[in-house]
Amino acid sequence: MEFSVDLAYYNSPLGWVEIRTSHGSISSIVVCDRREKNDVCCRSAVAVECIHQLDEYFSGLRTSFDLPLRQEGTAFQQSVWNVLTGIPFGVTVSYGWVAKKLNNPKAVRAVGAANGQNKLWIVVPCHRVIGADGSLTGYAGGLERKKWLLEHEAKIKTIKRL
Repeated sequence: MEFSVDLAYYNSPLGWVEIRTSHGSISSIVVCDRREKNDVCCRSAVAVECIHQLDEYFSGLRTSFDLPLRQEGTAFQQSVWNVLTGIPFGVTVSYGWVAKKLNNPKAVRAVGAANGQNKLWIVVPCHRVIGADGSLTGYAGGLERKKWLLEHEAKIKTIKRL
């Protein structure tokens, strides 16, 4: 069976982001350290909307996303990612908290592994999961990006309260 994947690139405050779409859904939003000039770039309507919502997020106007997503993974990974989408903007939780939400408190390492496989950067907010001691641990985009995202959300949350 043949299917097409469209790519779009977005220059975020944290570097270039590659957005992959297929069948009207977003399958991947990942930081790519650079964009080659010869990269093919097709902007589907869903990719354009994703870029719009990312712009709103980075400018402090958006705290949640409303996009059609299709991320492939195991049933366990899907359950972890589903829990991640329920973590409110500007809030952090531990890997243990996620495991408890899944009624599997011993699955902390498995939660961390599933978190690391998340390919929907920011939209499925794996950056909001931190160590039980409050430390910033593991982040596919790099700990500096995780720190930036958490500080950005904390700043926006504080401004919105004022």
